Amino acid sequence: MKHPFEYEIIYSSRRTAAIQVTPDGKVVVRAPKRCSRSFIDSFLCQKEDWVLKHLSRFEKQKELHPSQQRSPLSEKDRARYISIARDIFAKKTAYYARIMNVSYGRISIREQKTRWGSCSSKGNLNFNWRLILAPEEVLDYVVVHELAHRREMNHSKAFYAVVEAVLPDYRAARRWLREHGDSLWEAV
Repeated sequence: MKHPFEYEIIYSSRRTAAIQVTPDGKVVVRAPKRCSRSFIDSFLCQKEDWVLKHLSRFEKQKELHPSQQRSPLSEKDRARYISIARDIFAKKTAYYARIMNVSYGRISIREQKTRWGSCSSKGNLNFNWRLILAPEEVLDYVVVHELAHRREMNHSKAFYAVVEAVLPDYRAARRWLREHGDSLWEAV
């Protein structure tokens, strides 16, 4: 089946199919190992509008903010930001983990192009250092979001009930991240 965009398929041990659109305009389908090509085509048809919307959004961002005009961040500056982020996230994670009565493993600070945070099945947490450039309530939301995965390893209603119990106004922070998250890449 022909789609109005090119895509790459990555098969893995995951249980469900997912589509990722990267900021550089790549479409990646992540699928279970035994997933048929016809299922993937059907899945892409269902999600075609979503994919095109995200491709368009990234294209507009390139036009508005050509990254080539920014001088790259030096390794020294990047290391400084990561060190600051490590301290901030360690404190916030410990604080919210006590409130939520959850445990966690290792905290890693990264610069991921497509994620603000993640939580592994072992409870290891990853946070994007660029979040320290966002309003504090956004950092709180991402920390609580990732810690909520220690109770619900999904994005179900039960998961968001855990988040809302700690941060009743989490939707505003989530909205800020969706609407302004790209600006954190232009900030430094």
